[in-house]
Amino acid sequence: MDFEQRVRLLLEPSRRTPLLPRGEALDVAVTSLTDMAGVRAAMIGANTLVHIGLSSLEVRGDEVVEQEQLAAEVLAAAAKEAGLERLIFIGQIGADRASAYPSLRASAIAEDAFLRSGLAFVILRTSTLFGEGDLFTTGLAQAMAIAPLVFPIPGEGRMTLQPLWVEDLATAVTWLLDEGRMQDVVYDIGGPEYLNLREILQSIMRETGILRILVPLRPPYLRLIARLAEAMLPYTPLTHHWLDYLAVSRTTDLNALPAALGLAPARMEEHLGYLRNRHWAWEFLRRQRSRGA
Repeated sequence: MDFEQRVRLLLEPSRRTPLLPRGEALDVAVTSLTDMAGVRAAMIGANTLVHIGLSSLEVRGDEVVEQEQLAAEVLAAAAKEAGLERLIFIGQIGADRASAYPSLRASAIAEDAFLRSGLAFVILRTSTLFGEGDLFTTGLAQAMAIAPLVFPIPGEGRMTLQPLWVEDLATAVTWLLDEGRMQDVVYDIGGPEYLNLREILQSIMRETGILRILVPLRPPYLRLIARLAEAMLPYTPLTHHWLDYLAVSRTTDLNALPAALGLAPARMEEHLGYLRNRHWAWEFLRRQRSRGA
């Protein structure tokens, strides 16, 4: 493959310093995603838009739906006006405008905006993503680190997940750009194995050295705990949105990524080394201070 393109990052204004990769040649534009003029100016000279959905495990309440809809509409219109040729949207498996869960509604609304854009597109609906600095495994590590001896899990922790390493997703996007395979298509992609939440938590405990007893708790009680934590703390790794995330199956065929792009994804246990040798309780406290500032 001969892939050499310059990357321009579009960042929203924030008091926090963005974690940008070191040693990489990057252009950075800073503007609100609802500022049409700013977004259009940031796209000058570009030919492809890659949009990572705004909906995350960290967003609180239904605001994610409105945020994602506004951002997607502005991005799609600006890309058209700026003369971009194609776009890639990173959405979520299970996206549905009629979903009871805000993140899935938001992802579906964004998809619709890009489908109507008139640009060549690929939509990658992903399963649960993991990697260094994520909100999934690192959030669970922080939550377990501050939990006293026991760690509550929804039900029996048997809900099925299909973790996809974030670097495999990055490779998939790179291949799409390199080969120009913009086919106006939607792919559901995931990792190479089905794991339940209990198995994932056990893997995290092995990597971090944090030992907790996993105690089943009825989801309504966990939601109450999450609501209280959200109300009382600047940052909490356990949100009601996270519980919603676990309430819906987010899996696809295990061969989906190899079949779509010829890429064999990595197993989760092979890439959890970033969880080692970290003081996760301290990481939790640090996040409190940074969010409360």
